Amino acid sequence: MHNHVLKDLKNTVAKFLDKPAFCGEKSVLTFKQLDESIDRIGTYILRQGIKKSPIVVYMEKSPEEVAAFFGIIRAGSYYVPIDAEMPSVRIHLILENVKAPLLICDDATAASAEELGFDGKIVKYSEISRSEENGIDASALDEVYKHSIDTDPLYIVFTSGSTGVPKGVVGCHRAVNDYIDQLSEVLGFSEKTVFGNQTPLYLDACFKELYPTLRYGATTYFVPKTLFMQPLKLVQYLNEHEINTVCWVVSALTIISAFGTFKTEIPKYLKTIAFGSEVFPLKQFRMWRAALPEATFTNLYGPTEGTGMCCYYRVDRDFEDGEAIPIGRPFDNTDIILLDDDNNEVTMESGEQGEICIRGTSLTLGYMNNPEKTAEAFTLNPLQKGWPELIYRTGDIGRYNERGELMFVSRKDFQIKHMGHRIELGEIEVNAQMIEGITGAACVYDKAKGKIVLFYSGDKEEADMKVLLKDSLPRYMVPNVTKKLDRIPLTSNGKTDRVALNGMI
Repeated sequence: MHNHVLKDLKNTVAKFLDKPAFCGEKSVLTFKQLDESIDRIGTYILRQGIKKSPIVVYMEKSPEEVAAFFGIIRAGSYYVPIDAEMPSVRIHLILENVKAPLLICDDATAASAEELGFDGKIVKYSEISRSEENGIDASALDEVYKHSIDTDPLYIVFTSGSTGVPKGVVGCHRAVNDYIDQLSEVLGFSEKTVFGNQTPLYLDACFKELYPTLRYGATTYFVPKTLFMQPLKLVQYLNEHEINTVCWVVSALTIISAFGTFKTEIPKYLKTIAFGSEVFPLKQFRMWRAALPEATFTNLYGPTEGTGMCCYYRVDRDFEDGEAIPIGRPFDNTDIILLDDDNNEVTMESGEQGEICIRGTSLTLGYMNNPEKTAEAFTLNPLQKGWPELIYRTGDIGRYNERGELMFVSRKDFQIKHMGHRIELGEIEVNAQMIEGITGAACVYDKAKGKIVLFYSGDKEEADMKVLLKDSLPRYMVPNVTKKLDRIPLTSNGKTDRVALNGMI
């Protein structure tokens, strides 16, 4: 039984002793080195008398940061990743929320860690992961396994909050194990998998690489962040390291296709391509399929509160202009229900829209020290009258197509009322992205002026965009304002930064 995410680690280490597990820009950890570091860190934490507590990891993205995560888990506690690039206000709000007794930093972050005003103890990774003085207490570590249950917390990942205060999503062993079981089966992970990680390690998106690497003896390369501004060098990096699997946000993939990179070089080793977080512009998606006809493409969907991804669609057909790629069906052991505004279930036959709600093992435990927000999002299933069953309300609107596939429509807060019509801003974006020469598009609504504002990047002039969109959109959906940018701004996890766009209105 998998009641702990690290329970089978020793078997993996024994089989792949000197094989690289995680490879960064400055260092590499083999499975043997990783395992030893994990045990030393776990032992150190237990000797500090820390049990079942949040522990902050404040390090640069690296194999060592991953070892710190797993070392904390080994000790039966749960990690809270923060990044030096986060705004200082956000960091302080996170620290105030979790009140951790320990913070692990590295040489690069040690000075700034001292300036955080952290109330607990600060220790360097190098001091607790390699020092011979910090020997390994195997019996104490094994005791942790004996007393673990699968609903013990594993991590706290902070997402944006509507009030400006970040929300700490608490994940558990059971949900992560189930997620990795389902994801690995769908995408076919194995010891031969070579991941190219794109996402920051302080987000749940990195789970797709971190935990399968441990389970199967795969290898993960942390792709340098700077390469996502240099598409050709990015593809060359993928080829140099023979990376065969990527699970990236859509914007990271379109950086390659939108700038003609495939005319010079293709990522020839890529066989498994998973994408998510945003709608894949059909024009860019076709470029990828044409460049890599033998690769499998899988659309993934899911919120942080559902432990990463909860739905998938393996692309098995071509799509017409204006169509969207489905998000498909839920993973096994997860159920999706669509609820209308009156909490009635939207059936597949009706073709109506409803809020996407998740039930099952994939649900996280809620928000750290935030019972009000937890109660708002994690509610009782109105369809289950016999006993209390929790569901997570995603705030996303979905529907079923004629094939019975789940389709993402928009965010509930992404629908607007304009000129008496209910409009999905995402529909405007899709049509803008279909225009030849457009490399990116994002729509926001100026509530004060009652205007739809389209931001885009590409080779078209602002005045021309309105004319071109009149050919594909009804009059009331044509943007009132178009603004050309060099590049659509993105958040740290690769999604369109709508806060930044609203500031440009």
